[in-house]
Formats: sequence, C-alpha cells, structure tokens
Amino acid sequence: MALSLDDRILGEKVDNYCSSDEGEQEEEDKPKKEAEPKASCIPEPQLKDYNKFSTNTGPKGVINDWREFKRLETERRAEQEKEKQALAKKLSMTCRSHLDDEREKENDDKLLQELESFEDEFLKEYRQKRIEEMRIALQNVPKFGRVVELSSSNFVDEIDKEKPQVTIIIHLYENNVEACEAMNGCLSCLAQEYPTVKFCKIRASDTSLSHKFSTSGVPALLIYKGGELIGNFVRLSDELGEDFYVTDIEGFLHEHSLLPQPDLNSRIIYDRITGEKRAPTAQDEDSGSDFDVD
Repeated sequence: MALSLDDRILGEKVDNYCSSDEGEQEEEDKPKKEAEPKASCIPEPQLKDYNKFSTNTGPKGVINDWREFKRLETERRAEQEKEKQALAKKLSMTCRSHLDDEREKENDDKLLQELESFEDEFLKEYRQKRIEEMRIALQNVPKFGRVVELSSSNFVDEIDKEKPQVTIIIHLYENNVEACEAMNGCLSCLAQEYPTVKFCKIRASDTSLSHKFSTSGVPALLIYKGGELIGNFVRLSDELGEDFYVTDIEGFLHEHSLLPQPDLNSRIIYDRITGEKRAPTAQDEDSGSDFDVD
C-alpha cells in the first residue's frame, strides 16, 4: 500500500507496510520485545522450627497457649518465692527482739564493770608510780632548813649555780626596820618547815640598788627558780603592815603559788602572837584557837 505524502512526513505507518530496510525493522521491533513485562512468580514459603506455640485458633493452638501460660506462671511464682526468701533473710539480720536487747544490755554492763575495775587498777598503779617518782625527786633535792646570808660577791652564784628545781626566796632588808626584822623571823620559821626551799637574805645597801630603794623599798622579796625571776614584791609593809606573822607570809606566798604544799604527816604549829613553834594538841582543831595549824 502506497503512503500518502502526509503519512510520510508524519512518519505514520499503515497496516501491511513493509519497509525495504529489514535491518531497520528488526532494530525497531527489538526494544518492543524487551519492554514486554515478564510474568511474576510466587516464592515458596520457608519452613521454620517449631517454637512451642502456635497461632492457630483451633484446639491444638489453645492447648499450646495454655501450657505456655502455665510455664510462665510457674517461673514467675518461683522468682517471687526467691525474692520473699531473700527479704526474710535480710529482715532476720536487721530486726531485734526484746531478748536480744536484754542480752546486749547485760554484755554492756559487764564490759562497763570490767572497764571500771581496770581503770581503778590503772589509776592506783599510776598514783603509786607518781608518788614514787616524787619521792625520788625529793630525795635528789637538797635540804637547807635555814636562812642563808648573802653578800654582793656570792649573790649571783647562789642563784645561777643552784639546781633548777630549787625555789630561791631572797629577802632584801635593812637594819633597824621593824618590818624587815619581822620578815627575817618569819623566814627563819618557814625555812625549817620547807627545807627544800632556799631562803636567803641580803642587805639592800650591799647590792647595787639605789639609796632610795634601800630606805623606802624594803622589805622586798625576790623569788628565783631555774635562774629566772618568777616573783618580785617590793615594800611588803604596805600590804602586810609593819608587824606580821609566819602565817601571813606563808599565806601570801601560797596565794602566788611560790611555795610547795607542806607535808601533811608533819604538821607545824605556830603561835599567832610570838610566832614560835610548839607541839599540836586536840584543842588546835578548834577554829577559835590562838594557834595556827599548818
């Protein structure tokens, strides 16, 4: 069939048209064959292992589901039982009964009694040890028992060369002074009562002190220990008066912690009026006595 001019221009082809170019015809038909869709195939199902339950709704599926439920319930109950046992064990370790409290109280009382007895024994042993140490220390301390007269030449040596545990009390005095004479008498009595204390005296005019001090600064007390001045009391007559007694000086020195404690086993009694020592009597315990008991 012949093609019209329009068909040739538009490139239309009519039925039963055969092209002279066969190669061209085969190339045009080839893509059409490739474009044709292929028939799809359904894949075969894969068989899986049985997981002990089934999604079937038939009798077999219901039985399997019931068995699985019972298994899970049994495991859950076993876990709960384990948790209960663990909790009971924990509570048994922390909870206490009345009997436990009483037992512990008895043990505490026994321990306190043992500690008290041990403390009493320790304190007793420590006290005895300290007494022994003090006794040995007192044995090494020199004894004086009198008032040492000093001069300008040995004043420094009597202080610096003395043992460091010895307390030195020096009285600066002048002759014909009533308060100085009373002080010398009191120190003579105290030297016998406190033999471990070194009592000394020196005229103020024999030292390098000024004339004004020698006339208006006496009686004065200088206290040394270990080469250091630990007490300095000038013109004590202003505080004690012109006439005073042993007990006044002793109380004054004790007030300033410059005298050791006297031995309780050897009491010395001084007459308040004369200052002389005498033997103790039963009446000396009376507070209205005219005598002082040390």
